[in-house]
Amino acid sequence: MKRVTGIGGIFFKASEPEKLCGWYRTHLGIEINERAATFKWRRLDDPKKESYTVWSPFPNDTDYFAPSEKPFMINFQVENLEELLAQLKREGVDIDSRVETYDYGKFGWIMDPEGNRIELWEPITSE
Repeated sequence: MKRVTGIGGIFFKASEPEKLCGWYRTHLGIEINERAATFKWRRLDDPKKESYTVWSPFPNDTDYFAPSEKPFMINFQVENLEELLAQLKREGVDIDSRVETYDYGKFGWIMDPEGNRIELWEPITSE
């Protein structure tokens, strides 16, 4: 079973997310829509599959990264979220029992030994 297939997103806290997005737009030319940028890429093991990585600052007072107290969260893409979460649970990994499903994929969360919240995302595949 493949575990992680790519980086799905990089999320971090910022005191002024909208202003920071403007800075990145102006100085680095990053196209940002609604406080997030999307970088498209193709998988090396299957170049027909297009995927993307999201970059987004969050407000400093967000609780989306909780229970982590870190100012960032990394999202990894996976191929079979529920199977991976079951395997990680058997391995003793700290797992959030919630799995959320949206029209763009399924999400689950784990904590690493350093207290970093890791988001796992199984994107909807378009063949």
